[in-house]
Amino acid sequence: MSNPLTYEVDGPIAVLTLNRPDKLNAIDTSMMAEMNAIMDKVEEDHSIRAVVVKANGKSFSAGFDLDDEVWSSDKDEDIRAALQNDFDTIMRFWDSPKPTIACVQGYCLGGAMELALSCDLTVASTCALFGEPEVSIASGIVVLNLPWLTGPKLAKELLLCADKRIPAQRIYEMGLVNRVVEREDLESTGMDLAKTIAANDMMSVAITKKAINKTMEISGMRSALADASEANMLLETTDYDEKSEFYSVLKKEGIKAALEWRRNLVFGKND
Repeated sequence: MSNPLTYEVDGPIAVLTLNRPDKLNAIDTSMMAEMNAIMDKVEEDHSIRAVVVKANGKSFSAGFDLDDEVWSSDKDEDIRAALQNDFDTIMRFWDSPKPTIACVQGYCLGGAMELALSCDLTVASTCALFGEPEVSIASGIVVLNLPWLTGPKLAKELLLCADKRIPAQRIYEMGLVNRVVEREDLESTGMDLAKTIAANDMMSVAITKKAINKTMEISGMRSALADASEANMLLETTDYDEKSEFYSVLKKEGIKAALEWRRNLVFGKND
């Protein structure tokens, strides 16, 4: 069985590669455990001056793995612990003293989009498709960082419409990625940015990153993220009729049938 996350060092650059291409690199518990272990190692290693996060296969990641056995628990405390782990893992890339760069191709959805946006810089290929489809599956947002990065109007468009095929160019126009490049140039562009940053004074880079983050956190970002995370936990541990029926159809017939069921519920079968 292959490692869900690979790690290599290229000079002063640490490279983390999501490695579940057969599952569209869906992020599961084992991958997050590897992420945290590697980030521990990276942050302790003074020779590492930047981190690149990329993915094998056609897509960066489809988001959190809904088939992960952690979600099969019927105990609220287990679900809450899993959601807290999701939140903490993504925020490591925001909080790390090492600059982080995400290289995104193909689908970048849900938690994966939150991961990419939590990195300091994000490079996307022209084939990349972004989205936060959580509300379409009666779920919440693990790290609600969008309003802080693009403003409430655009955040509401992205989150409430639940579109999962937003082109990289549109995401660039929203100010959520730094570069859009051809697929064959994706990794090299990310590595070039990492090397450019690595050539600077490491302490100055770390302090400047922290200061930039602080300008947002002092405005209430951290407390707002905590409140949103708690709201997400409440949503994930609360059953109600529409959600229960949706998941009943989902388990029996799949996601397309479940989405069609809700559309029929809302608009009627003749819409």
